[in-house]
Amino acid sequence: MKKSDDMQLQITAMNEKLDLLVAQMQEQQRRQQEFEELKNDLTFIAKDAMKAVIAELEEITPAFNGAELRQLLKRLARNTGNFNRLLDQLESLSDFAEDVRPLGKHAFSAAISQLDEMDRKGYFIFLKEAMEIVDTVITSFTIEDVRLLRENITSILLTVKNLTQPDMLSTMNNAVGFYKKMDIDVDHDVSYRTIIKELKDPEVKRGLAFLLEFVKSMAMPGEPLKHRKITNNN
Repeated sequence: MKKSDDMQLQITAMNEKLDLLVAQMQEQQRRQQEFEELKNDLTFIAKDAMKAVIAELEEITPAFNGAELRQLLKRLARNTGNFNRLLDQLESLSDFAEDVRPLGKHAFSAAISQLDEMDRKGYFIFLKEAMEIVDTVITSFTIEDVRLLRENITSILLTVKNLTQPDMLSTMNNAVGFYKKMDIDVDHDVSYRTIIKELKDPEVKRGLAFLLEFVKSMAMPGEPLKHRKITNNN
């Protein structure tokens, strides 16, 4: 290889190194310029922030107490453990909320399904009609009516209780059944003689005697009911 060629290679290598060095210096200069611009921007922002802070502090200066601030800092330092425990509890609560969230979604979905089922079965319509009944009762009775109902509720409940006894229900059911099956044709021209003749029937006499005793019992509600035997006084 000629000496001139070797020299040319060295010059070329030096030029490449110089180009690399110049590029690095330009990059460093660019970064320095960006840093200066950032510093100027931050300085401008900091000045504005400081002015705002000073203005706010001027407003609270009359109420500011350095001793109270020092006392607050001391209390914060003494309660560092409490703050740590509070943060631990908050973290535990957050973890618990994350664990419960799927259960909450499942419960919400189940509640929506149950409400939909109730709506399809007519529960809400039934409740609406029941509220209409309550509204009708409220608007149909006075305060005096309600007071009388309260005073007589015991007697009413006792009457309902007696009416719902098995023997009473059986009697009423028999009476209703008899009334439905009853096929009696009464002539419009019934004479007193016919009525007197029917009164001689022993069954009619017993029925009339029972009816009279029943009417007497209804007329004397305060007296206790007693077993009474109707006898023939003739």
